[in-house]
Amino acid sequence: MRDFFSAVRACPILRIPTGIGRRIRIRALLVALLSMTLFSVSGCGTMASIYRKSADRTAGKIIEKKQVELFGSKQDFTIERPGDILRKRLLVAQELPQAGKASLGADNLDKISFWPEKAYPISERSGSEEDGITLEAGQPLVLSLVQALQIGALNSADYQTMKEKVFQAALDVNLQRNEFGFTVDGQASHEVSTNNTTGETVKNESSSGSLSLSKTLKNGATIAASVVTTVGLDIVSLLSGDVVTTRGITGDASISIPLLRGAGRHIAAESLTQAEQSLIYTLYELERYKKTFAVDVVRNYLNVLQQSDQVNNAAENYRNLITSTRRTQRLADAGRATVIQVNQTLQEELSARARWISAIKTHENELDSFKTLIGLPADADIKLERSELDRLNRQYAAMAIALEGTTTDDNSDATELAPPSMTGAGALEMDEGTALKLAFGNRLDLRVAEGKVYDAQRAVVIRANALKPGVTLLGTASSTNSEDTTLDLDRGILRGLLTIDLPFERTSERNAYRKSYIALEQAVRSVQSLEDTIKLSVRQSLNQMLQARESVAIQTKAVSVAENRAKSTNMFFEAGRSELRDLLEAQAALLTARNSLTSAVVQYRGAELAFQRDTGILEIDDKGLLVEYLPMGE
Repeated sequence: MRDFFSAVRACPILRIPTGIGRRIRIRALLVALLSMTLFSVSGCGTMASIYRKSADRTAGKIIEKKQVELFGSKQDFTIERPGDILRKRLLVAQELPQAGKASLGADNLDKISFWPEKAYPISERSGSEEDGITLEAGQPLVLSLVQALQIGALNSADYQTMKEKVFQAALDVNLQRNEFGFTVDGQASHEVSTNNTTGETVKNESSSGSLSLSKTLKNGATIAASVVTTVGLDIVSLLSGDVVTTRGITGDASISIPLLRGAGRHIAAESLTQAEQSLIYTLYELERYKKTFAVDVVRNYLNVLQQSDQVNNAAENYRNLITSTRRTQRLADAGRATVIQVNQTLQEELSARARWISAIKTHENELDSFKTLIGLPADADIKLERSELDRLNRQYAAMAIALEGTTTDDNSDATELAPPSMTGAGALEMDEGTALKLAFGNRLDLRVAEGKVYDAQRAVVIRANALKPGVTLLGTASSTNSEDTTLDLDRGILRGLLTIDLPFERTSERNAYRKSYIALEQAVRSVQSLEDTIKLSVRQSLNQMLQARESVAIQTKAVSVAENRAKSTNMFFEAGRSELRDLLEAQAALLTARNSLTSAVVQYRGAELAFQRDTGILEIDDKGLLVEYLPMGE
């Protein structure tokens, strides 16, 4: 209502002039009320904008309050994306192919006829300021991991959709709250008639206006009041200076109170309760999505770097085999190698080229998929910084402990195997019981599932209430004055009515009541299923961390062994003390060991993040960056 009058004040054509006669002002008011209807459809173009901005403010306040209630603090929240997000800037700067004008965003579309707002949807936010990225002509865009996380938060379509779901849920809460607020309604009409039935033309005007006020209480009661005024004018008399010929006013008030079916706050306000719960669920789902999305971004970023590392390893192996082929050919020319050995090295060289090309294309595919994940065009010229992988290699170097078997007797053939231990374990490798307690206390999807059990319980109560008889107490009061425009509240009509709807036919309600119990059981099973899934994911994450840590240690040692083997085998081969096959096998083993070490490092980092995600202890800040969990004492 406040938004409507703000729009009216902003529109000059609806301002009612002052300094004219009382009757003219009344008529001008009626005409203005009629004009408002047209204004709401076409008008000055401000009403639609005011309503939209009002919805933004209202939803924003609801979300902010709920964030403080759920998370203890408010977070920056808006569904309006910057007009120059990185995706758009890349399309323009790198002159990438575009399907149409929608490729650059809604603000690039042609305005269609009758568009309600002049400027919207042009965004005032600048993505270049938020992501801090400047594109250089003719140069690829090099992204760090931090930048990739920030870009994903601004550019990902799925990320944006999740935020819009929260906004829509907040608007639903506002709508349901409005149902229990005061509702004001008004109507106005102006009629001009000509009567020539008696041979003399008589022209008349009549105007009427009504104002109603209603409110639904959260206990189910409804209160309503309305006032209707009518004014009749004889045009001929009006022009001659006579007064209004007829006028009148009618007032009505009513109250309706349900006593059994539909009575009580827990029944009447259920729609508001459910809307509030749905908003909570969407906020939890958004936070859960942000964590999952950030983990996916990090893991895919590292996978691209891992694949890049494999490209480098494959290239080095390819060069070594080219060198081996040429050397073997020279030895064959000197009579020191056979044709079979030359063909063997040539075959390995060709296989190495195939692996190198395959690694290059796999890397390109991984990179394209990553670009799409964070909301950027797949054909954009982008590279990733290798520094994150180098940092992980240094960080996990401490895990490369020497693994030695424990022998019970040096003279015995029996060997006791040493099982994996917590020696050199990372900070997040905790015992299973502690991990599960963290998960049950922090998993937001578990809170949603438990909340839906409560929803199902409320549904049983509501369906049971529908089985009751409908007993409603009605009261009305009305007063009419056909001679003046002043209501006399001492004169009127009062009525009271008690209605009873006996529960003879309740087949539909009975079936709905039985189904509500089934829905409750399904909600409970959903919690149980999610609980088992959480246990499984936490156990798997702990196992993956342990396995990856052991693999880091094993592959670090394997790389050292493979490098020494390759060097010594090459020396023995040049001295004629080893076979060509030994040299080729040593080079292949070195390639495998290096690839396996990089893979182990990436897997351990991914397992760390997956563990934090699966236990719900990973936090994401307003910019989409990771805030990782630090165990006590770290």
